[in-house]
Amino acid sequence: MKDAQIVEHGLHRGHTLKEARLQSAGLSISLLNFGAVTRDLRLLEENRPLILGFQDPADYLLNPGYLGVIAGRVAGRIKNARFTLGRQRFQLNPNEGDTLLHGGANGLCHVFWNLEVLSENTARLRYHSPEGEGGFPGAAEITLTVMLEAQAVVYDLTAEVTAPTPFSLAQHNYYNLMGGAQSIREHRLQVDATSYLGLDDANVPDGRLLALDGCHHDFRLGRSFAELDPQTKGSDVAVVFDECRDPEQPVASLIAPDGLQMRVISDQPCAQIYTASALPEQPGALPGQRIGSDMGVCIEPQGYANAVNLPQFPSMIATPERPYRQRLRLEFGRI
Repeated sequence: MKDAQIVEHGLHRGHTLKEARLQSAGLSISLLNFGAVTRDLRLLEENRPLILGFQDPADYLLNPGYLGVIAGRVAGRIKNARFTLGRQRFQLNPNEGDTLLHGGANGLCHVFWNLEVLSENTARLRYHSPEGEGGFPGAAEITLTVMLEAQAVVYDLTAEVTAPTPFSLAQHNYYNLMGGAQSIREHRLQVDATSYLGLDDANVPDGRLLALDGCHHDFRLGRSFAELDPQTKGSDVAVVFDECRDPEQPVASLIAPDGLQMRVISDQPCAQIYTASALPEQPGALPGQRIGSDMGVCIEPQGYANAVNLPQFPSMIATPERPYRQRLRLEFGRI
């Protein structure tokens, strides 16, 4: 494992902040044990960053934009931070007005995971979420395995639970395939979707499926963000992938102005597309980058947000007999 290492960054909140650094023939990646953060992902040949990140790992302890985290237990928003399962109502701890966002203040992005390097190109992170954490029923053993290939990175997520409980995780990188010095306005995004989730006035899915056709979220044809959204309204929308798609084919493709492409292959039914329109300007970015509005785009495969309150949506309930699984593969190349 000559090319893999774990680096320690001091004691924080009673835990040692650790970083695993891995590489393959074409990529390198850095992972933190806090929030299961992907801190850095880059092309080795050009030393080109592919995601936004902070230079100081300790900056992730206060990370309002959720850069690089694993969001959960339930990614996205849950209406009024509550749901009913069986005959029991569960009240969660809201962290966005009356809404629960990305698992709340006790979510997976706010805790220290166990981190181990398995090989020069593979690392594993584990976290035990006790019963009742954040208000959720059941305990959960959550595992994230990250593996680099020559031109791809794979995120494998699993959760074994002790009782029926909602589960829907999301990997929350902000992608900028040009390195992060300029905005993503000239990037092009294509998604294999025809609809998106309608929202109520609290930005929570309300059960409607709306057509992408004619709106500024219509990513079907692979146009640039500047062309699709000339008024810079921004997108923070959950697109619904076509049910009949080939699971081996990408659900989304992001293309930089110079032709570098990222293909997103996922087994999830939706993805949140967020163009960082509300991402605050933050100091301390990786060298040559700027963190702020329109500087990156999140492509977050996940389950239907707020599905735990909307029976017309596919279930997000994991059980001891039916554990949670997600596989995300990102492939990089030239077009």
